[in-house]
Amino acid sequence: MMRLYQFATSPFCAKVRKILDFKGIDYEPVEVDYVERKELVMVSGQMMVPALALDNGEVVIDSERIALAVEQQCPEPTLFPPAWGGVHLGLARYFETGLEDALFRAAVPDELAYYRCLGADHEALWRFIRERKYGPGFVEQMLREQAANVSRAHALLAPLEDPLGDRAFLLGRIGYADFALYGQLTYFSINETLTIPASLPNLRAFFERMDRISSALET
Repeated sequence: MMRLYQFATSPFCAKVRKILDFKGIDYEPVEVDYVERKELVMVSGQMMVPALALDNGEVVIDSERIALAVEQQCPEPTLFPPAWGGVHLGLARYFETGLEDALFRAAVPDELAYYRCLGADHEALWRFIRERKYGPGFVEQMLREQAANVSRAHALLAPLEDPLGDRAFLLGRIGYADFALYGQLTYFSINETLTIPASLPNLRAFFERMDRISSALET
């Protein structure tokens, strides 16, 4: 069985979980302790998630590489509908760069609360990693700018409302970009309450539709 090494709050891990569910692949999710990552390092040789240990022993890191590896190993149902594969890749890469930065900044208060609940050591390391990347005082700055960050995130998501008004998925048929967007939207559910605003009902319905995808057998 495949093993997925993950953090619960990672949108990239959420994306990979849903891809595996969509393809009906059995896997074991392994929640990596944010502070103690020894097993992850031993398995993958690095400290980042997601990392997927395939059933042949190979370990793949990075959500896009994982998706491509899974697609090769299990091509149906496909993540890349014929003639639309490049469009799906392009959209997904935008969602996971420009859009991700805006959603990540808006979610800092929720992530801080999540790691604070896990203990002072988890909060300290979480803060350290963010401030090493973005500079000293980044977390407190995001707390002060939360309203503006949330407004910017909503503005970037608003253009997706119309395409989802008359179709279930972004390009009509479900594909890779839908999973990438779903992963990023999990920033709105870190506190276990979905906070996609009421002003974006189609996007909220899209998230809930994607969230229902499961590999579990119906009883």
